[in-house]
Amino acid sequence: MLKSTDSAIGAALAQAREEAWSTPLARLDVSKADRFARNLHWPFFDRLRAEAPVHYCAESEFGAYWSVSSYETIVAVDTNHRQFSSAEGIFIGDRDESFRSESFISSDAPIHAKWRKPVMPGVGPKRLQDLEAVIRGRVCDILDGLPVGEEFDWVEHVSIELTTQMLATLFDFPFEDRRKLTFWSDVVTSTPQVGNNSLDPEERKKILMECVGCFTGLWRDRQAREPGFDFISLMAHDPATADMAENPMTLLGNLMLLIVGGNDTTRNSISGGVMALNDFPEQYDRLSADPAVIPNMVSEIIRWQTPLAYMRRTALEDVEVGGRTIRQGDKVVMWYVSGNRDDAFFDDPYEFDIARAKARSHLSFGFGVHRCMGNRVAEMQLRILWEEIQKRFKRVEVTGEAERVMSNFVLGFSKLPVTLRV
Repeated sequence: MLKSTDSAIGAALAQAREEAWSTPLARLDVSKADRFARNLHWPFFDRLRAEAPVHYCAESEFGAYWSVSSYETIVAVDTNHRQFSSAEGIFIGDRDESFRSESFISSDAPIHAKWRKPVMPGVGPKRLQDLEAVIRGRVCDILDGLPVGEEFDWVEHVSIELTTQMLATLFDFPFEDRRKLTFWSDVVTSTPQVGNNSLDPEERKKILMECVGCFTGLWRDRQAREPGFDFISLMAHDPATADMAENPMTLLGNLMLLIVGGNDTTRNSISGGVMALNDFPEQYDRLSADPAVIPNMVSEIIRWQTPLAYMRRTALEDVEVGGRTIRQGDKVVMWYVSGNRDDAFFDDPYEFDIARAKARSHLSFGFGVHRCMGNRVAEMQLRILWEEIQKRFKRVEVTGEAERVMSNFVLGFSKLPVTLRV
């Protein structure tokens, strides 16, 4: 069970536990974004795993849906691409048919492989070797420019800045305009489909069409050049995707998938790792004593944070999972955030353990054909960041109240005040 020593947080968690375990199971709805924004979603998933790891919610803000919440049931659905489809989208909310984009993560075979394969060399083994020195140089520049002994926002100055610089490299995007990438990523994930109503729908469409226009220009430019290893060049020169710019919504969908994938996982794990080490100071002491644990710690951070809470599928036919019959056309949500706290798979899952034996078996990157293709880049950024942090600072100390994103999909931080100690 989740523990807390802070009295205010403890009281809120106690209230959440009471609600989670007293609500009739048939009416339990785990999709409410405000719970995730307050970090109070955990008891609701504890109950589902204990009593209904395959659970049907008949009524919610997003309509009826099934939750699969145990490690075992999530893997069963995530690897079953014959009976579960991504084609209706990956968010729990249904698509806006008036502004429907397409991408390889929301496509099935053969389109999925056709669109995904061209960009894979951009994060392949050879590319990773070239990127390591670039990442380390940028990490060093960022860390060396931070104030010591005074409070600043870690999200703004480190998490966003590092991932945005990395995105600019992966896309060969104009470096001086790199913050547009983060902005567009946030716009894509600020949608009622995930419980975020902060942006006017028409304004959102306008911004994203401006994004398409920008990338269409870059696409034409790359087509006229020799092929490179950035994502735009790889797609623009591959016969399978060379005509993608002729369909703006397909171009938008695939580019934003790559931007969000390169932004949210790493950005929120960078912030989440700092938060976890402060919540478990004995683990910070362990890190200080043995920096060789960093590669395993990176996996534990990604398990602990679970930067994307879930992926959605749609049943293509009637199928039995965990003793329940899911009907053709039903919406199925694989709650990675719950599977990563499943004590049937992870020992003491609510403990942050940087030497955890099965840390790399986390669910955060997914399984099967849709497994995150940029996972090695994300891990490399986190590893290098913590290697360089340990060379410079005794502690990255959280010294103010964290603010979390309003979303049931992106589990992240919008603000994390910290002070560097040397």
